Amino acid sequence: MSFRIDPRLPLTGEVRRILAEEIRKALQHLDAARSRPEQALHKCRKRLKSARALLRLVHSGDETFCATENQWYRNVAELLAGPREATALIETLDRLAAGFPKESADGGLDAVRDRLIARQHDLHEGAGLEAAISAAKAACEDGMKRIESLALPDQPEQAADVLAEGARVTLRRARRALDRAGTRGEADDFHDLRKAAKTHGMHLSLLGRLWPTPIKARRKAVDRLGERLGELHDLFVMRALLEAADEPLGPREDTKLLGKLLKRSEKSLRKSCLAEAAELFGDSPKHQTKKLARKARDDLAGTSSTEDLGATAN
Repeated sequence: MSFRIDPRLPLTGEVRRILAEEIRKALQHLDAARSRPEQALHKCRKRLKSARALLRLVHSGDETFCATENQWYRNVAELLAGPREATALIETLDRLAAGFPKESADGGLDAVRDRLIARQHDLHEGAGLEAAISAAKAACEDGMKRIESLALPDQPEQAADVLAEGARVTLRRARRALDRAGTRGEADDFHDLRKAAKTHGMHLSLLGRLWPTPIKARRKAVDRLGERLGELHDLFVMRALLEAADEPLGPREDTKLLGKLLKRSEKSLRKSCLAEAAELFGDSPKHQTKKLARKARDDLAGTSSTEDLGATAN
């Protein structure tokens, strides 16, 4: 089954189906994480983000359920954040080395990489990882039991309004984050922009049959922006470690080159992310989602009318 809402079916059933599929896949990745934590933890967290994006999309239809479950799966993801971040930092260092081959050719990043690998090993081989996986599995299994309590409006006009409102809230969040990133430029501002962009991209997938304009190009652009913002976030995390008082990445003589490359890469990514985000989120969220609401009402109402006619004929 697909990560897409079928307008021919009741909204409640579709959201229950998709949510159950994402959590079931997250559980499968958790099982795999015991032997292959590097990739499996990343895949699990992606499934949890997809589930949370779905809950954000239909939040206005069942606010108590969606708010509670969204926070629930956020807490699950946080259990796995440390081990996943350890791998992401190594990937970040390798991207820096590949992006600046001449500067890093003499092994100026080797000492830092050795420390990051040792850090990853400690997090992945210790008892803490098994405890985190077990706790995350138990939480996901509990969440699965609650899915059937979700109740959303299934009437076409009300269902369309729920979907349009969820899309509008995320677009508004992206617009605010873009404004703050352009003026203040703090790491948290870009992180908020990244989260909103990722959620919007998932909403495009969920609403593929209802979005009012061709979405293939937009989805591709949103995914590209999300990846760039993810790389920028990883640079911010690396910089925080670099500047930490206890020097977890090593003494200054070992991290001098890293500091220079971080600064250059961060400057370039900030500029490109702001430009790409302005193209995607510069328009009024209200204007964009009015079209969505109108098309969703028409599509859902049309589906309902066809079903009614079929029932009458029978």
